[in-house]
Parts: sequence; structure tokens; C-alpha cells
Amino acid sequence: MSRPQRPVSRRPGVKPAPSSSAPRRVAKAPPAEPKLILFNKPFDVLTQFSDGEGRATLKDFIDIPGVYPAGRLDRDSEGLLLLTNDGQLQARIADPKHKLAKTYWVQVEGEPSAEQLQRLREGVELNDGMTLPAEARQLDEPQLWPRNPPVRFRKSVPTSWLELVIREGRNRQVRRMTAAVGLPTLRLVRVRIGDWSIEGLDQGQWKEVPARL
Repeated sequence: MSRPQRPVSRRPGVKPAPSSSAPRRVAKAPPAEPKLILFNKPFDVLTQFSDGEGRATLKDFIDIPGVYPAGRLDRDSEGLLLLTNDGQLQARIADPKHKLAKTYWVQVEGEPSAEQLQRLREGVELNDGMTLPAEARQLDEPQLWPRNPPVRFRKSVPTSWLELVIREGRNRQVRRMTAAVGLPTLRLVRVRIGDWSIEGLDQGQWKEVPARL
């Protein structure tokens, strides 16, 4: 038979030793300093930091822990991509409800007519609905870095450059808009998001700016 346990006697005024299983308070690490990176993404680079197929990613250019893209830029598009480690800033940049203006320089097949430009300005009917009104104008050929690989031209068809400013973020929206008005996109470069631009950045270069909207 097991013997009954004797009560533990305690001296008056003496507290029992704390149990080793008692929860301990862990000091919280201070929040990371907000960062905002402006990156001039080259053609054929994925807007992510890893890829199982060996394709070029942001990791090949940016070695800053904890940052992630605020929005996307297609693999076959070039230009400004914003990255941040601040979730609230990322949401304000990427969420279409904030209607942050995005400016693109677009090389298209053909010479745009006044009617085609007006259709882009008023909104274009796509398979997922009418686009919001945009700003559209024809540009002289801008001074840009050469694309690698070069754009394929058809010698019998002239090309033109447009500046298009939209405030939405639909999938491949600019390409679909120009195609809908009969001006297929050959090259697409995003040059500005809100007040941020790629001015002074060659392709593949990045810089850090104050993290505020």
C-alpha cells in the first residue's frame, strides 16, 4: 500500500519557490524600421524572390531581408516596382481602392488616331468590364535603355509610343486596353507610381526612399 503524502509545512511569511513551468515574459522585439525600395525591374524578371524553374527573380538584384513587392509587374513588362516591409504601406500602394495613379510608356503597333486615344481616355470595354477613364497621349520616342532581348518589329507596320495613366490594377490591363482599340503593345514600361518614379535608375538598379505615402 502506498503511504499517504504528508502535507508540506511552510514557515509563516515564506512564499513557495516559483514553479519551473510558470510562464515567462518574453521581451518583444522592436518593430522593424519601415523601408521603401524603388526598383527598375528589367524585362523577363519575375516579381517574386524565388522560382523553382530557375528564372530570374528579385533575389538576383535586391539583397534586403524582409521586403516584398507592393503590387506586381508582369514578367514581360519593365520599370518601376515598389517594395516595402510595412504591411500598411504595402496595402495602400497595392489596393486599387486608393486609386494611386500608375504611369506607363507603351510602345504599340500602328499610329494612334484621335478616336483611339479618346476611347482610352473614356474607358474601354474588356472581358471583365469597362475600365475607368484614363489619361492617354502620344509620345515622342523616349530615351530608354535597350531591351534585352530586343522587341520584334514588323517592317511593314509602323510603331508609336503612348503615355497611359490608369488608376486600376487589373491583370495585364494596359496590354488589354491598347489591344481593344487596335494598338497591340510591343513594349511596356512603368515609369511612375503616385509621386515615385524611375528617374535616375537604370534597369536593374534600386534605391531606398523615405517610407511614406
